Amino acid sequence: MLLTLASFVIVVAGMKAASSVLVPFFVAVFVALICAPPFFWLQRKGVPRILALLLILIAILITGFLLGALMGPSLNDFLRSLPAYQNRLSMHIATLESWLGAKGVVIPVEEMSGTFDPGWFMRLAGDILSTLSGILTNTFLILLTVMFILLEAADLPGKLRLILKNPERSLSTMEKFSLTAKHYLIIKTLVSAATGFAVWLWLVIIGVDYPVLWGMLAFLLNYIPNIGSIIAALPAVLLALVQSGIGLALLTVLGFLGINVVIGNIVEPKVMGNRLSLSTLVVFVSLVFWGWVLGPIGVILSVPITSFVKIALESNDNTRGLAILLGSGSEIRKPREPERKKKWNKDS
Repeated sequence: MLLTLASFVIVVAGMKAASSVLVPFFVAVFVALICAPPFFWLQRKGVPRILALLLILIAILITGFLLGALMGPSLNDFLRSLPAYQNRLSMHIATLESWLGAKGVVIPVEEMSGTFDPGWFMRLAGDILSTLSGILTNTFLILLTVMFILLEAADLPGKLRLILKNPERSLSTMEKFSLTAKHYLIIKTLVSAATGFAVWLWLVIIGVDYPVLWGMLAFLLNYIPNIGSIIAALPAVLLALVQSGIGLALLTVLGFLGINVVIGNIVEPKVMGNRLSLSTLVVFVSLVFWGWVLGPIGVILSVPITSFVKIALESNDNTRGLAILLGSGSEIRKPREPERKKKWNKDS
């Protein structure tokens, strides 16, 4: 056990030291998993492999260019205005403290300011979006990695058949993992895109500044269940508060709440299923761990990485128990329903 723990510490330390290299690689794997189904679909339709790869790379470039063109000016303007927003937010908090003091509620101001800083959420949003903008500067490296991953994907099963002792069983497990991982990532990306679009549209309607940034942040953080929607909503709510007061902030809260209830609690479970869901504790621990190892982009990739680990554990009979421990508990709740119904019928 000590040897395992020591090896784990060394690996994590190496990953943290090499985060500047690992982050573009993880992003490239993330993009390649999303692009693999259309790439293979084009090949099945008779498109030559090189031409299909070229079309996929052009689509990635166009998407990255549009993201940069939409997000770049708003992000720069927001970062320039961030100190002014934080000062206005501090004034609102001071006004609230004075009002509470007049009502007889005593708040230790110095301790509160040292332990609770609402402006931190706005800085975190700026850091995440700035990191994403910085990753777009590594477009050439990411595109090369995506290209090589897609080219190798077709030949990998043949290579593994020559290496593995029991290729059919091992390849069956790997294929199950690959299909489940791609299904999870594609559905999650589509749901996150719908969430980001709905947030952008609502903020445009009610008039909150920088709706593109908050829509993009909602899209990115929607990969983090439960916690991500809260983190994505707080900067927009605080900005609405300092922009126009409590009325606009309440409208922003209602919009985020409605979007996440409809998409997060109704649409996503139906298309995704509960089998791939993670425990809330596991989500929080993975968020802290990968955020510490990889920086702000690790916050976004934390749940996809942990979900892939869970899918890999589920693909093997020997490790399926560990996957259940990482899950949300839906596995133990489902069998109880028939028993409860049977007992109710007997009692009645």
